[in-house]
Amino acid sequence: MLAAPKARWSLVADETPATGGGRTRTEVERPQRQTRAPLIALGGVEKVYRTGKLEYRALRGVDLSIAAGEMVAVVGPSGSGKSTILNMITGIDRPTAGTVTVDGQSLNDMSEEELAVWRGGNVGVIFQFFQLLPTLSALENAVLPLDFIRRGSKRERFERARHNLELVGLEEKVDNLPAELSGGEQQRVAIARSLAADPRLIVGDEPTGNLDTVTAAEMFELLERLNREGKTILFVTHDRELAARAPRMVEIRDGRVVDS
Repeated sequence: MLAAPKARWSLVADETPATGGGRTRTEVERPQRQTRAPLIALGGVEKVYRTGKLEYRALRGVDLSIAAGEMVAVVGPSGSGKSTILNMITGIDRPTAGTVTVDGQSLNDMSEEELAVWRGGNVGVIFQFFQLLPTLSALENAVLPLDFIRRGSKRERFERARHNLELVGLEEKVDNLPAELSGGEQQRVAIARSLAADPRLIVGDEPTGNLDTVTAAEMFELLERLNREGKTILFVTHDRELAARAPRMVEIRDGRVVDS
């Protein structure tokens, strides 16, 4: 159950201490990768798409480990397999071969229904094109994941969603429809929605790709703040300059990890 409606929800996972704000890139990256238990583990992951007699190998034996509390940028050319890796980690798609484990849970062993429920309660997903329902207000969009997993009372769900919209600076826009919001504001709603179930992991597929340079920088600063407060952040981007700001960068080419 969620806390009482007037309680303040913390973004910090109980198991993961917050990272100090004044560390260098090396100081942030190395302790996380060496001392923290893996939150995400991909072992020998292959993904083959077949259309008739045609076959396309999107992933070719990917091994990847990401520790709890890391912030990781995934980069690579179009068609390299970046988004496919995210789909494996979120359970949106299944590997043809290999294993996918997230927070100790083997996704290979779960049914589609189990995956949907697991994803709703454990992973926050941010899409490039926001994926907001146009007839729902910002508040109603932000509460959707909690409605899906039926966590807490209706009052608690809306209080939680309202709190998340405050976190992203949209306390004055809770009743606005998506069409009444700027692109940056819509992406903030999407981030608030990703925080609904207080997941340990937030995954973004080009989360700044549909934003102007200034707004993209603001979105990245918000993701950095969430990471400092204990969230594991994994995002795909074509923007090398933006990716370089992450403590760790993973490069994918032709379905393989070539640098991590």
